[in-house]
Amino acid sequence: MKLFYRKYGQGQALIILHGLFGQSDNWNTLAKQFGDKGFEVYTVDQRNHGLSPHSDVWNYKAMSDDILELIKDNNLQNVILLGHSMGAKTAMEFVLHHCEYLDKLIVVDMAPKFYPLHHHAVLQALQAVDFNLIKTRKEVEGILSNYITDVGTKQFLLKNLYWKENGDLAWRFNLKVIAEQIENAGEEISSNNACNTASLFIRGEKSNYILDEDMDFIKKLFPNSTLKTVAGSGHWVHAEKQKEFFDAVMEFVKH
Repeated sequence: MKLFYRKYGQGQALIILHGLFGQSDNWNTLAKQFGDKGFEVYTVDQRNHGLSPHSDVWNYKAMSDDILELIKDNNLQNVILLGHSMGAKTAMEFVLHHCEYLDKLIVVDMAPKFYPLHHHAVLQALQAVDFNLIKTRKEVEGILSNYITDVGTKQFLLKNLYWKENGDLAWRFNLKVIAEQIENAGEEISSNNACNTASLFIRGEKSNYILDEDMDFIKKLFPNSTLKTVAGSGHWVHAEKQKEFFDAVMEFVKH
């Protein structure tokens, strides 16, 4: 699949993959900063998200294949691959099968392990929005508020609203397929092969996505990996502690 992407700067290729219900422009600010530091940054909309095509096939193998296609189409080599949450799992899946394209891997607040389904409230909220009846962004926000109390999560989801040509509101992501196949988002990334690519795992101090005991499994797949904990941050490390996140990435990629 040909993915939509935004491009910033010139230099070594740095591909950034967003998380579930995210999109490439979530990373605009950081992408511009990385571009200013001598990187050619590709912020990508993964399939069924943002401006990329929709598909009934939605799993990490397919998403990894999409990244391979993007890399080949742009003749990229010596790539730095950075992914957050779902995007981190796509990145890990890619690296374990296509290690030869990578210079470095950066995994943000996600382990390769299986995660049980934990998006019930968000899915309920999104599915409660009937665009046949709802015609304003404010109405959508009101419905989401019945299910989601966190303001940041609501605003993150609302960024996916857009006006179709016929004047109706819609979500950019493919809610039908994501809801039907949501278990795929939590699936374990595993391989008989380890990848010795230099890898940085970044976790939020207040997040429980990467636990200390996960490091054995991480080291099995990515033996050349290190763990960085960002103080005071939750799951959205790059948004909550942007400077600390940027500095950690720059320190890693410059060595």
